[in-house]
Amino acid sequence: MVATVNEFDQTATNPGQRGPAEHQRREQILRAAGEHFRHYGYRKTTVADLAKAIGLSPAYIYKFFVSKQAIGEAVCALCLGERTGALRKIVEETASPVESIRKIYKSLALSGARLFFEDRKMHDIVTASFEERWGNLEAYNHDLIGIIRRVLIRGRELGEFERKTSLEEACRAIQHTMQSFFHPILLEQNLDHLEEDATAVANLVLRSLAP
Repeated sequence: MVATVNEFDQTATNPGQRGPAEHQRREQILRAAGEHFRHYGYRKTTVADLAKAIGLSPAYIYKFFVSKQAIGEAVCALCLGERTGALRKIVEETASPVESIRKIYKSLALSGARLFFEDRKMHDIVTASFEERWGNLEAYNHDLIGIIRRVLIRGRELGEFERKTSLEEACRAIQHTMQSFFHPILLEQNLDHLEEDATAVANLVLRSLAP
């Protein structure tokens, strides 16, 4: 579903979580899980490993998360949330929608490359989320569509973008062109020219949006 302008700052709840959304123990589990996953890898970590690292029983952890995947989804959501947070900041601080589009593509490419080279274990978690189609991806795509939609609406209001194409159709199409720069598997295949490719695709999209 395409996000409306009012949905721009909303985030979907992870269905694999239990208990209150804000809880000290939940935050403790997520911090420990993030550190453990980064050190040992997501696939090699069990709920028992996390419980031992935190000093809790596995049964207690299951009061907050239904499975290891639910914990992985929450950790992954925090990582992807940092990306969309950076994109929101771009939109808020960039006056021109044209420049916002260019910066969004570049930000997605650089953040994906940074994760691959500097935080490989977290990159592997994000990869698992795409391979297994975890629930957190729906929230991520929802947020990304909302960001694109906000830029397009502003661009149309300022006369920088055409108005003939359906707004929903334009948002979806642009989101698809961004996949090579945020999908971890596709990103790995294009690392050599990632920033150049992001600039080229952004320019092509902008030409299609011109009034």
